[in-house]
Amino acid sequence: MKILALSIPNHHFFQWINQLETSGHEVFWMDITDAGVSPKIPWVHQISGWRLKSDFPGRTRLKSALPAVYNIIQKFNERPVIGQLQKIIEQIQPDCIHCFEMKLTGVPFQKLWDNTQIPIIYSSWGSDLFDYQNLGLSRAQVKAFLYSVAYLITDCQRDYQIARQLGYPGKFLGVLPGNGGIDYPSEFIQPLSKRKHIIVKGYDDGVGQALHVVKAIEASDMLQNGKFEYVIYSADQNVIDYCNHSKTLQSMPIQIIRRGDFLENKALLKIMGTSLLHVAVSTSDGMPNSLLEAMGMGAFPIQSNPGGATQEVIENGVNGLIIENPMDVNEIRRAMESVIENHDVLQRAMEKNVAFMALQYERTTLRPVIQSLYQTLSNSS
Repeated sequence: MKILALSIPNHHFFQWINQLETSGHEVFWMDITDAGVSPKIPWVHQISGWRLKSDFPGRTRLKSALPAVYNIIQKFNERPVIGQLQKIIEQIQPDCIHCFEMKLTGVPFQKLWDNTQIPIIYSSWGSDLFDYQNLGLSRAQVKAFLYSVAYLITDCQRDYQIARQLGYPGKFLGVLPGNGGIDYPSEFIQPLSKRKHIIVKGYDDGVGQALHVVKAIEASDMLQNGKFEYVIYSADQNVIDYCNHSKTLQSMPIQIIRRGDFLENKALLKIMGTSLLHVAVSTSDGMPNSLLEAMGMGAFPIQSNPGGATQEVIENGVNGLIIENPMDVNEIRRAMESVIENHDVLQRAMEKNVAFMALQYERTTLRPVIQSLYQTLSNSS
């Protein structure tokens, strides 16, 4: 079977596609940003170099020095994406087209979808369906795209229900993590007695609300007692600035890993395996892969619940705590204080979560499941 995948060069996409390496399917990838060939999926037919008519000498320097001039030139130097995709489809003749995310790889190509008989698979990620209006899409655009989709995959049950409410008429292939599953290195999963970290997801971009978590830590004597070391990963600049200007936080053992800095996923999992808590709040999301990673590594999750997605894996007060208002510093502080020294709750949650995640989200377990999805399409074509 020939599969044409459309996506940006995203870690979760690479992880998903690598689940197909032993499937026997022939996989092609069109990076819609045309950022170049990726070494993360060397076995895939990667389509690159399609965007520019001419990669003229000094182009990169011109882009940096005179961006306004560069943008004018690029209006004439760039080939239209939709036309290039049409040519690629005609050349490859794929058996299916898999769109990873809607705003960038689905809606912009609606004219093509309206005139093709090739089955479209759509993987909904994060806020894709839940918050499409704030992502700049209209209800009419979303409904039109969903009507073109033959097969839907979501990362939470919530988004399947949203798709149905929007009139999705096709087949639902199930709820699966956007990265195709997680490797949980058991050697990194430490017992409770050796867990000293509190790990915080540092997104604060209008959707992520990490600054409220930082302020909750700053406001709590219990969280500053010297027993814990903090790691703030994928931290946005405003979070870094706040920490650097707070005398209280400056006196605490806090490691900050800037958003965009390379952190090997295995290194992050290792930190999670030594963490008591994993705290992440946002106003919009799907099923966060970071949440699934932290739970599988034994860190007690304290997580926001936009649209009810988080409650699909967290039973509030049992194997984690749900934050109802991600903007409420006091709610976040009280949640962290309520469990940080409650070893019985932490131990029971760790045992439950490690076992459940290994059963439901472990990568080798999901590999045949994901491969069989495409096989089902092949058998029905």
